[in-house]
Amino acid sequence: MRERPKDSLVDTVVDGRYHVRSRLASGGMSTVYLATDERLERDVALKVLYPHLAEDERFLERFEREAKSAARLSHPHVVGVLDQGVEDGPGQSVAYLVMEYVPGKTLRDLLTERGRLTPRQALAILDPVVEGLGAAHDAGLIHRDVKPENVLLSERGGIKIADFGLARAVSAATHTGTLVGTAAYFPPELVTGGAADARSDIYSAGIVLFELLTGRQPYSGEAPIQVAFQHVNSRVPAPSTIVPGLAEDLDELVLWCTAVDPEERPIDGNALLGELRHIRTTLSDDELDHGSDHRAGSAPGGEEAAASDGAERTEIIGAAHSSTDVAGSHPYPTEVIGAPGSPTTVLGNSSHHTTVLGSTPVAGSMPQRQLDSAAREKLAARDFKTYRKEQARAVQRPEKTLRPGNARRRNAFLILLLALLAALAAIAGWFFGVGPGALVAVPDVSSRSVSAAQALLAQAGLSSSAEPSYSDSVAEGLVIASEPEATATVRPWEEIQLLVSLGPELFAIPEVVGLAEATAAATLVAAGFEVGEVTPQFSDTVADGAVIATTPAAGEQVPAGTPVSLTVSRGPEPVSVPSVVGLPEEEAVSILAGAGLTPLIEPAPVNDIKVPAGSVLVQTPAEGQLPPGGSVTLTLSDGPRIIAVPDVFSEREAEAIAALEEAGFTVKVNYAFGRPVLGLVAGQDLTGEHPEGSTVTITVT
Repeated sequence: MRERPKDSLVDTVVDGRYHVRSRLASGGMSTVYLATDERLERDVALKVLYPHLAEDERFLERFEREAKSAARLSHPHVVGVLDQGVEDGPGQSVAYLVMEYVPGKTLRDLLTERGRLTPRQALAILDPVVEGLGAAHDAGLIHRDVKPENVLLSERGGIKIADFGLARAVSAATHTGTLVGTAAYFPPELVTGGAADARSDIYSAGIVLFELLTGRQPYSGEAPIQVAFQHVNSRVPAPSTIVPGLAEDLDELVLWCTAVDPEERPIDGNALLGELRHIRTTLSDDELDHGSDHRAGSAPGGEEAAASDGAERTEIIGAAHSSTDVAGSHPYPTEVIGAPGSPTTVLGNSSHHTTVLGSTPVAGSMPQRQLDSAAREKLAARDFKTYRKEQARAVQRPEKTLRPGNARRRNAFLILLLALLAALAAIAGWFFGVGPGALVAVPDVSSRSVSAAQALLAQAGLSSSAEPSYSDSVAEGLVIASEPEATATVRPWEEIQLLVSLGPELFAIPEVVGLAEATAAATLVAAGFEVGEVTPQFSDTVADGAVIATTPAAGEQVPAGTPVSLTVSRGPEPVSVPSVVGLPEEEAVSILAGAGLTPLIEPAPVNDIKVPAGSVLVQTPAEGQLPPGGSVTLTLSDGPRIIAVPDVFSEREAEAIAALEEAGFTVKVNYAFGRPVLGLVAGQDLTGEHPEGSTVTITVT
């Protein structure tokens, strides 16, 4: 097996600031690295664009504008853009984008592991994604490449959507008619050359929901271009046709999001978010947990959950096919359709054209020159038939009457009729202009009580009805908004619908006490919560690494997305080792046992002239901390050695002292005449065997 060549950017510093540590992934437009911002000392994700994009001046200008727009978006479910720049190197320019580093995995990784999710899990994951899209749509940003690879699941349980604006910037740098994105999630209007708006992101999010519920994508084909045009010519099937038993509300939600006509979809992420949360509250537990016992990693019926082989790598459709895999790339990377080297008329290319039987052509969806000959003949035949029908109706309408009648009577009748019509028009104008039927502006009733809102509407001559709805921002019992909204003009007989807040929707915290920290975090995320602060704590009863408690506690009702703090066990608290060196054995053993430690006595004592026999000479360990019940080994003293005293009678003073000290004794000298005369030892007080270190007194003449 050949070794993969080393990436030239790894272990380098980009733009004098970002130290590239390792490569994380590669896709159709860029390579992502883990880097350290040496100025702020933090880890970041460094997205480096491919050289052919970095050399395009038009692209760099658009890329900078899109990066600035994305950087202005700050939302907990959107990966933050921190910096952008271009470094001119000796070989080639490096265009880069610095983003928040989110350690964890992608939604694609989760789908690969589990195959498909239960409706409860799918809606819980899609909720923050749609909330992030809604915030972006409010800020005027369109993602254009929503897919599981761009949904990041952090290790702490957060869910974020990445890569805002990059697809749009790359589209602007390519030729006319080019599409950038992933074919499996393409909105039909992008395939047929239309403009992208917030509803394009909604379509892609609907395809993602379909895949989460079924474990597969709705369309497949040998080439991405075939998949792309199925979005135009086909209707996404209901998820329950793939996974029988799914709730009808889920089918309707997917079909609403994936309508071919953008006018039939939710207007933006916020509109979809409200319906998604409404469905989560109305479905029963059985409907939300449907399919929870399916085998993880496989789709229903044994079908593989992966898409077609054509989506396994980055491809340029219409160009020479490349078999080189990009290291670290996602299994469904961004594709470039119609890039340089591909034909300018996509549908005219017979090798990529997909025919869907029974589909209805989308009028005005593509230039006339892109239609093949068969399509043009169909349109011509249809126009001719329409012309013939109009001619037949014209023949049946005579241009003159055969009985002209009395002209004066006829004129009088016409004058009377015109006067009557004018009177009716005047009355209608008065009635609808300034009379009882005149337009009325809907007053702003938001944040008012229901009774106050209805009274204000009644003053304006309007009737109303109330419908409850959950709200995270409006207090319970107050009006969230009206339909039609405030300042809109309506007729007095039109009923105004009031959305009345039920307060935030509450969910019960699941029981995770006793579970491992990682398992507890995954359980909380699947239930729609985030993982808050993790606090370690010693425990004698809960295993190391397991959850001791949660805040809020299990069973407590809180809004979705609430951070749940975890108290995690570090096992029993360690014990400090006391020093017992020099103490008698019995006392040392008592002190260690009282501290919760286990004393062990070495079987062989060791002689020592300083420590009395039976006392502790050495302990191991001498200090530090041990878990409760840890062992401390004690080595006892056997006291000094018993050795023979050398006989130094008649030896010279210096020689006698040296012999006694070498043997291990202490020497004391007495002089017989008050001072040395002969310098010879005349006597010694100790003879025989005595303890090492004893004092021997010698008498010197």
